Amino acid sequence: MANLERRILLVGGDEFRPASVGMDRHVLELTGKDAPRVAIIPTAAAYENPQLAASNGIRHFSGLGADAYGVEVIQRAEAENPRIAAQLDEADVIYFTGGSPEHLHSVLAGSPLLDAVVAANNAGAVWAGSSAGAMVLGAVMRRPSSGSPVSPALNIVPNVMTLPHHERSDPEAVLSQLTSREYTGLTVLGIDGGSGVLLEPGGATALGSGNVTVYRSGNWKRFAAEERVPGLTVDGA
Repeated sequence: MANLERRILLVGGDEFRPASVGMDRHVLELTGKDAPRVAIIPTAAAYENPQLAASNGIRHFSGLGADAYGVEVIQRAEAENPRIAAQLDEADVIYFTGGSPEHLHSVLAGSPLLDAVVAANNAGAVWAGSSAGAMVLGAVMRRPSSGSPVSPALNIVPNVMTLPHHERSDPEAVLSQLTSREYTGLTVLGIDGGSGVLLEPGGATALGSGNVTVYRSGNWKRFAAEERVPGLTVDGA
């Protein structure tokens, strides 16, 4: 890898669409490669159309000059297959699509595939996750439909919780929902579709066509593209 800095991109959804082009160009430039290799992993879309999710990603990133390819991990057995994990060895960007965060978490947690993604990220590959792909990277996921306010996530980005598709949300209403003890100490990121937060060792930056709303200590603040997001790095909040 040309760059050994860890970087994680949390995306609010609507991946592989025109609104994401500027953000994704920026990510490709970070690799320092003329034709970065981008691995698209559609696990979260298992109950929808994972093949379409992967092909959309391949088409999108290929149009931006990348060498994009799909990594077919739909069920747990594939995440435990070392031959499939080896497909990430040469990736410069590893991109998890949206879909079901519960399914993605159950497939990834404790798997050889997750170990391979972590190793690639530590070696310089950008780890990107959209919607469900972003939700699983935090400390917890907000899943009120499950009967409890939150459920465990992978804790790749400690002390953080992501709320995707945030463009239609009222920040004051969201803030009022974040008062229970499950949210104590968390930095909550409300990320609009087509937008993201780039986490690096030295800080975080909002990217994309929308906004990032940060909820912390009973307050909220909105950040537009290119603005630095304080109190946040690739190692969490």
